[in-house]
Amino acid sequence: MKAVTAEALGVFALVLAGGGAIATGASGLGVAASFGLAIMAMVYAVGHVSGAHLNPAVTLAFALTRHFAWSRVVPYWLGQGTGAIAAAGFLRLTLGTDPDIGVVRSSVALVPALAWEIALTGILMFVVTAVATDNRAVGQAAAIAIGGTVAVAALVGGPVSGAALNPARALGPALVSGTLDGLWIYLLGPPVGAVGGALAYRFVRGEAGLAPIIATPAAGVPSLPSEAAARPRPGSARRPAD
Repeated sequence: MKAVTAEALGVFALVLAGGGAIATGASGLGVAASFGLAIMAMVYAVGHVSGAHLNPAVTLAFALTRHFAWSRVVPYWLGQGTGAIAAAGFLRLTLGTDPDIGVVRSSVALVPALAWEIALTGILMFVVTAVATDNRAVGQAAAIAIGGTVAVAALVGGPVSGAALNPARALGPALVSGTLDGLWIYLLGPPVGAVGGALAYRFVRGEAGLAPIIATPAAGVPSLPSEAAARPRPGSARRPAD
């Protein structure tokens, strides 16, 4: 429950910061910075508790690549979704019905928007996998790398597809606002992109074969190679506390 609560609080902060920036009329740069800095702060804040996935697509990709136990996936998803809905509800309750509370919208057709979400989330997951699962990466900079990637993706992709990169971040404002048009793009694209990004890093890292990916981690096996180190990294896929 501690890890799930940490995920819920982390996503709450993400949606509150980013959605709040949108609702208050911040510039594109301001919105991108809000999302990126919120992710950076939450990775530092809850990375040692839950691994700071903060994204159902990241949780899925970690499970598929054997860095996270399948038994924890659904609880994490529920926590992440609850945090996003709660943040969107808070924005609606405190700011009224007029401002946009962060509903993700695309300026292009559905298929190009889907392609952008897949590509941007793939890049994000490539970075996350690198800093979270590879001992050679600079683990202390994980939050900066991940937050920076989110900010750049939001700055570049925001005007195109909306750059959700996160099903929970899209779902919360959509449900609270009752705006479900095109929501499927943000529920489908990020998971596909995240899995692709994780597999891409496995390839460049030199891990051979795909068979182990669909296997369930054995009980008691650390979920992250660096977990054996004395100091776990923030933003990692490490086995969280119960």
